[in-house]
Amino acid sequence: MAPHVQGGGVGGDENGRPEEVPLVHKVVVPPRGGVVKEVGHGLWETFLYDAPLQQFKGQSKRSKSWLGLKFVFPILSWITTYTPRMFASDFVAGLTIASLAVPQDLGYAKLANLPPVNGLYSSFVPPLIYAVLGSSRDIAIGPVAVVSLLLGTLLRQEVSPTKEPALYLQLAFTATFFAGLFQAALGFLRLGFVIQFLSHAAIVGFMAGAAVTIGLQQLKGLLNITNFTTSTDFISVMKSVFGKIDEWNWRSIVIGLAFLTFLVATKLIAKKKPKLFWISAIAPLTSVILATLFVFIFRVDKHGVKIVGHIPKGVNPPSAHKLMFSGTLVGAAARIGLIAGLIALTEGVAIGRTFAALRDYHIDGNKEMIAFGIMNICGSVTSCYVATGSFSRSAVNFQAGVKSAMANIVMSIVVLITLLWLTPLFKYTPNTILAAIIISAVLALIDLKAAWLIWKIDKFDFLATLGAFFGVFFISVEIGLLIAVCISFVKILFNVTRPHTARLGNIPGTNVYRNVQQYPDATLAPGIVAVRVDAAVYFSNSQYIEDKVLHYVEDEAARVAETGGKGVRYLIVDITPVTNIDTSGIIAFEELLKITRKRGIQLAFANPGSQVIQKFDTSGFLEQLGSEWVFFTVGEAVQVCSIMLNKSDAERSV
Repeated sequence: MAPHVQGGGVGGDENGRPEEVPLVHKVVVPPRGGVVKEVGHGLWETFLYDAPLQQFKGQSKRSKSWLGLKFVFPILSWITTYTPRMFASDFVAGLTIASLAVPQDLGYAKLANLPPVNGLYSSFVPPLIYAVLGSSRDIAIGPVAVVSLLLGTLLRQEVSPTKEPALYLQLAFTATFFAGLFQAALGFLRLGFVIQFLSHAAIVGFMAGAAVTIGLQQLKGLLNITNFTTSTDFISVMKSVFGKIDEWNWRSIVIGLAFLTFLVATKLIAKKKPKLFWISAIAPLTSVILATLFVFIFRVDKHGVKIVGHIPKGVNPPSAHKLMFSGTLVGAAARIGLIAGLIALTEGVAIGRTFAALRDYHIDGNKEMIAFGIMNICGSVTSCYVATGSFSRSAVNFQAGVKSAMANIVMSIVVLITLLWLTPLFKYTPNTILAAIIISAVLALIDLKAAWLIWKIDKFDFLATLGAFFGVFFISVEIGLLIAVCISFVKILFNVTRPHTARLGNIPGTNVYRNVQQYPDATLAPGIVAVRVDAAVYFSNSQYIEDKVLHYVEDEAARVAETGGKGVRYLIVDITPVTNIDTSGIIAFEELLKITRKRGIQLAFANPGSQVIQKFDTSGFLEQLGSEWVFFTVGEAVQVCSIMLNKSDAERSV
């Protein structure tokens, strides 16, 4: 309903304030809550917005104890209702992802410049820990390509894996410990929003660049090159590849390309016929078995084809004594752990939420971080390196019909069996087949559809995608990551310091006011400028907002001068989207009030939120403005201003 203005006439006092115009609605200043309450509310919204303790209210002590145990150990929320039928599904899923995990682990460990057995170790302990503490039913835990490459690149900058292998292992385990420590700390302190500073666009570019870089790195194994560059950029890799043509081994190339074709073909089959996903899932292990048999039978290793060699049997040896908490490398370990841990968190939480959305259930991001952190801390003392959720394994897990985290336990048991009895069988596995497996696996990280969608939606986002991609591709993984973070921050700063504003007009036949650029048919009230501010007003944008609002007034004044219409007499600022305002914002509005009064323009505001109107009142700005110039809606503000404008014109004409 349009607001109704009552009263026998409309006049004004010496300050131009409206008289005899009782409004239908009046903006109310809420009671002051005090600094402590305001700060407490802000902290609650930042850290406890999801009310994690709400479930404990009104419960008995026994119920609270059980709920507390389930809160700390999510496994208790599903294990009590677990059925044999569910186990049958999880058993099949666990076997399937294990067949994919074992060959991938061998290859990913080499990406991190670690012994292949450490890759297997990292798919044994961490998945068991996650199964107890994690809340995702679908995620499959283990080493992943991007984190392995990033970790290997950063570690190699500090210690040579060939000259000082023991020290390199120590640094890797220590970095893993710090990665877990940072992850768990973020979860305990409920700082999960930190990982959201990497925008989706930046992640798409970073992942694509890392995938191409990983693929190029595998040319070492595919071509059988011994002396390969330690750099990851495209130019250095190409120089190393074509500068070592004399080291190329045609047998290694044929084996690698043949199985790469096979692996890609199985992926295409699984993509076209999802029910045949298992073909793609078992293809890596099948390739390893066949390639290993081929090398063993025909002994092509004697013709220069490099093989994995001896892999020690046995369960994860303890490595707590290898962690470094003093010395010159501790700072480097902490830095590497922080970077690798954040990337692992970003990938793992994103994967967990993706599959949770597909199955229509919710996972707690902060609890996931705690689970990732504790599993990596435990991994660091059991000869593992940074593990997280694997997209390829999780996708297979999902397609295999997984029902719970029990699939991770099944996978861990299979890896345990492999460690205890089957590792000698991998002695003759050629490096070229591991290279082919990694290349086929990272192809899924190049998401061209997502990049195209980003281009169509937001060109600035696409710039972030390109920046991250080319940073990884032409410089290094860590520089690409830095560029991705910087571009994400630039976008945040741009949006904060340059918020959107709009000139408002009336939608014909309604009392609704909208952006005239979006609705060209919206009509402008003569003598009145209505503007909307679409962001909180802080020190970073207050001056910009003041300038933009005055710019609308000046534009209208110029337009009126050309057409001979009424000059600007009223300025209405719609602050409905303004969720908060700080001292700088108040000062900016005070300056705006002074400027408009000097120009003979009355300033008014429409629909301030509770925090904004309270700060208007506390600062004294509301008194300077006059509470009668704060309206419930833009429509009411325009109606009153129009009446006063018409009344003023009538008085002048008399």
